[in-house]
Parts: sequence; structure tokens; C-alpha cells
Amino acid sequence: MSATSAEQTRDHRATTAPDAALRREVRPLPHGRRRLGWYGPALLWTVSAVGSGSVLFTPRIAARYEYQLLWLALVTCGFMWIMIREAARYTTATGRTLLDGFDRLPGPHGWALWVIFVPQLFAAVVGIAGLSALVGSALHVSFDVSPVPLTAAVIVGSTAVVGIGEYDLITKLTRALAVVLVVLSLVAATQVGSSPAEIASGLVPQIPDDFDVGFVLPWVGTILAGSMGIVWFSYWTGTHGYGGPTALSAEHHEAAGAEDDTPPAIDTEQRDSRLQAWLRLVSRAAGLAVVTGALVIGSFNVLGAELLAPEGTVPSGVDVAADLGGLMEGVWGRSGFWALIALTVFALGGSVMANQDGWGRSFADITMLLTRRRGRPHWLTRRRLRRLYVVAVTGLLPLAVYLVVQDPVTIMSMSGVVAAVHTPFIVGLILLVNWRHLPPVVRPGLLATGALALAGCFYLALSVLRVVA
Repeated sequence: MSATSAEQTRDHRATTAPDAALRREVRPLPHGRRRLGWYGPALLWTVSAVGSGSVLFTPRIAARYEYQLLWLALVTCGFMWIMIREAARYTTATGRTLLDGFDRLPGPHGWALWVIFVPQLFAAVVGIAGLSALVGSALHVSFDVSPVPLTAAVIVGSTAVVGIGEYDLITKLTRALAVVLVVLSLVAATQVGSSPAEIASGLVPQIPDDFDVGFVLPWVGTILAGSMGIVWFSYWTGTHGYGGPTALSAEHHEAAGAEDDTPPAIDTEQRDSRLQAWLRLVSRAAGLAVVTGALVIGSFNVLGAELLAPEGTVPSGVDVAADLGGLMEGVWGRSGFWALIALTVFALGGSVMANQDGWGRSFADITMLLTRRRGRPHWLTRRRLRRLYVVAVTGLLPLAVYLVVQDPVTIMSMSGVVAAVHTPFIVGLILLVNWRHLPPVVRPGLLATGALALAGCFYLALSVLRVVA
């Protein structure tokens, strides 16, 4: 390239850098019934998010506080809608991952990625250990064998399957069973004879006299997939092509090379119009996902308040699955008990593998981005990094943590606290990325920005309260 053309290119980038960050091509938004198909991926994200926040912590909260904190669950779900929508904004508009956006923030190289990486390493270890322990507790009820070898088998088995990478059929099966668990909870909640007036009273903000923020914070932190689930939603929308194809790994960016010096010839007005339409669709899809998740949480709240609270049973300890089984036993007898146990094994077992895969991919991408400027060995590919993190961070370390602690509730509580404390930092990074890298046409407005900031302050306030209480 000549000096003159290079100078022209720099001048062009100086005047159009924010706009140049957008997708070069945006697929047209589907019409009619075809558009309905784009809501499916968001619902699958909800199914994947049905984990400890719904199955474990919501019944615990309801057993102690009945409906007094139902409003808090709905507020948290509302904030989650705002957070995942804004996380998906960058990926939908640019065709890059949110992690790539974090890497592009000004300042010392990779500082934003380290803000994500370090806390999530701990969250991954305790999160996998806790979910596996919950599955092991359910297997313990089923086979009357010590939960220790059963949980160890869950961790080792899921690590092997995810490490190999061939588990599409298992994923589809566990998702289907998670759907059954969702439907089962909704149907059961309608049959326990709860009072509409009591449920309505829980929608009024109130603080119980014996409010224990240490008991409540893990629940808030794990509602609808927790902190890393916010980032994963942007991956989810990118995988399914909202707006157009998305480069889903740092390795993909490197293979593609640097951006072309010559700006593409595009109809910017058409592109901007299509992007705005896709962002509206993402917002509605995220809303549908959150509303579905809120219904599931509400159902488990009803079951816990009506079936566990009168007995004074707060699910805890290594036999937590047996306590949770009482939710369905109170509705459909022993068949309901065993149905919940079986669904816990398969649905949450699927969540273990999905989380291992999600963390493995995310950590591999972060490592690729952090080492991009440091002459990374050619053999250190994303695939090998993913396997390394799956085996070490989501396999061996969780197994060690479980063998030391063994109590599913204690381990999952640690995971929930980390998720809640980390959420404000992720929110802050999303605000920075969207405002710094997106042009006004797709940048969040003041209302959306204020709502996202309020969501971060909400989690920050609860985390600070936990420290000072």
C-alpha cells in the first residue's frame, strides 16, 4: 500500500471508526411465521438456565420466607432481561463476541478480560462441583449408595464426554428432559391449592423480620444462569445468527486476518434499519426467555411455600435431593417424588455438561485474546485450550472441592455469592463496550443505559450488604 493510500485509510478510519465496527452485511429480518422460529433459541437458553437457582435455592427461600420474597425474584428477573439484552446488543450489531469487545476497550492490554477471567475460574470450579453434588445427591436417593463416589462419577463422566466433544445427542436429550421439568413444575404449582391472595401479597416489596442476606444472596446470584450466563446469552444469539454470521472465537478472528483497509461498499441506511429491527427481535426474545424462567421460579416458590414451609423443611445437606423430591410427592405421591429425582439427574446432569462446555469455550477464547500479541505457540489452538480448561478447571478442581466439602448446598452457595458479586463488574464492562464501540444508531439510549446501571447497582448493593451485615 502506498503512503498516500495508507494516509487516506487512516483518515477514513478516524472519521468512521464507530460505524466501521458494525456488521458489513446484515441479513433481512424474517417475516410472518418464519420470525417465530427466532424465539426458539432464547427459550432453549432458558431451559439451559434452569439449574440451582430454580431447583435448589427457590424452594429453600420459599420454605423459610414463603411468598415474602417473590417480588425480589421478579425484580431480579427484570434486571436479567435488561442485562442479557444489552450483552447481546454488541454481538448482534458487530458480529463479534462480547469477549472480543472487552478486549478492544482502551487501557492496559487485556485488563477487562482479566476482570472476567479470574473470578470466573473460581465460579467454574465451585459451580461444577455444586451442580454435580446435587446430581450425586439425587443418585444417592435412587441407589442408596454413598453420594461421594456417585458425584465423583458424575464429574469424571461429564468431563470425559465434554472433553471429547461428541455429545450432541446427550445435549438434546437433557434439554428435552429439562423442558419436562419446567412443565412439571408449572403443572404442579397449579394443583397445590395456593391462595391467589397470598401469592399477590408476595408481589408487594417487603423485607422479612428475619431477613438473612447471606441466605438470600446465593439465590439472587444464580437466578437465570448467573453472571457468566449474561455473557453466554451473547454467545447464544451469535451462534444462532441473529443479525448475521458471527465469529465465535478469537482463533476465527486470527484466521481471518486484520480488517480490510478498504471500507466495504454498503447501503448504510438499509444496514442500520435491519440492525435496529434485529435488536428489537433480540429484546423480545430475551423478554420471552426471562418470562418463561420467571414462571418456573414462581412455580418452585409456590411449591416450596405450600409443601415445605408448613413442615419446616428447608432443603439442605447431602440429602437435599430427597427434600426437594417432597415437592412433587406432596402433589402426586411417590410417583411425583421419583419423577423429580429422575429429572434432576438428567436435566441438571445436562446443565453440568453445558456449563463445562460454556466455561471451557469462554476460557479458551479469553486465553487466545490475552496471548494474541505475545507469540503464542502454533500448537496451542483453541480446541486444545478448551480441552485443557474442561479437564483441569471444570473436572479435576471441582472434584477436589467436592471431596473436601461434600455438601451440595454449601458449595452452590459459594457459587451463587461469586456470581452475585461479579455481576456488577460484567454490567460495567457491557456499558463501556456498548457506549464506546457502537455508533448512535445502535447504541443503547439513556433509558436502557440507566436501567442497566441500576441492575449493576442492585447486585452491588446486595453484595455490600452481605459484607457489612
